[in-house]
Amino acid sequence: MSRLVLRARALLLDMDGTLVHSTGEVETVWRLWCRRHQLAPEPVLAMCHGVRSREVLRALAPQLDMAQEVALLDELEINHTGQAEAIAGARALLAGLPSERWALVTSASQRVARHRLRSAALPLPALLVGAEDVVHGKPDPEPYLLAAERLGLAAADCLVFEDAPAGITSALRAGCRVVQVGGRQRLDPNISALIQDWRQVSVVEEVSGLQLTLLA
Repeated sequence: MSRLVLRARALLLDMDGTLVHSTGEVETVWRLWCRRHQLAPEPVLAMCHGVRSREVLRALAPQLDMAQEVALLDELEINHTGQAEAIAGARALLAGLPSERWALVTSASQRVARHRLRSAALPLPALLVGAEDVVHGKPDPEPYLLAAERLGLAAADCLVFEDAPAGITSALRAGCRVVQVGGRQRLDPNISALIQDWRQVSVVEEVSGLQLTLLA
């Protein structure tokens, strides 16, 4: 492993697959939803990771009532989360971050995100940008631009941690630097680093922000 030092004013963090192991739960929810509507799950499962449920619905089931189905999917998420498992090292890293130096940027709803973080015993962020906070979800840059704006920062001053192609594209299009969490290969050549979990990251607070050391 090589040692990489990065500096940022703040960290913008995805949730599913980045802070919490939830791939299986997300797929279970969508399989249940597909069974309810007698739809083949394969196209849904190929699209659902890292994007809002409304983007999946708009693309694959536009005939259904959007608000009703989004609410149904949220209920399924809440009921099937179980005891969520944090990505290794995430709990310790978040506990050491000043609250004004990080935000959560997720395609989940605010309700689902808070439920999943609590279930994984992870601290809740002071700033959470969820599905209902934006007009355009990932891979559009709006979620990360909004998070940076609400922190009073330029997107270029923020470092994003993401696991999914849609989220990585969103962050790069917003002008953020990106570290990929998980995977054997980089999903985009423009990311700054690839890590497997948060045990490879250490953070020191500086006067103007954060210094991160990555074993990548």
